[in-house]
Amino acid sequence: MRHRNTTKTFGRTKEAREMMLRNLAASVLIYEKVKTTETKGKEVRSLVERCITIAKKGDLNARRSLIAKLPQPNAVKKAMEVLGKRYEKRPGGYTRLVKLGRRQGDAAPIVLVELV
Repeated sequence: MRHRNTTKTFGRTKEAREMMLRNLAASVLIYEKVKTTETKGKEVRSLVERCITIAKKGDLNARRSLIAKLPQPNAVKKAMEVLGKRYEKRPGGYTRLVKLGRRQGDAAPIVLVELV
């Protein structure tokens, strides 16, 4: 039973779900905006915000922690060098979800996940 479990499963196994969210988070960090479904956007938002908070520390331990979380080296590099400095004084709330309507095929709600 799933009583009071708040994470969405997306009909995937744990490994596939985590890898999907890690890839999506890396895409948000690299491209700074990504179109996706609303539930995936809400789930990936927390992962992206945690990664930026880690990147703000700027030390070797933070880099190694991001390497463990993100599969693309470009995402780690951009988070450490660009985004960590950009959001240095901001206490949180690095992402924004903008509703774009519904997808043509299955009417799934689509959002734009972007960095503020």
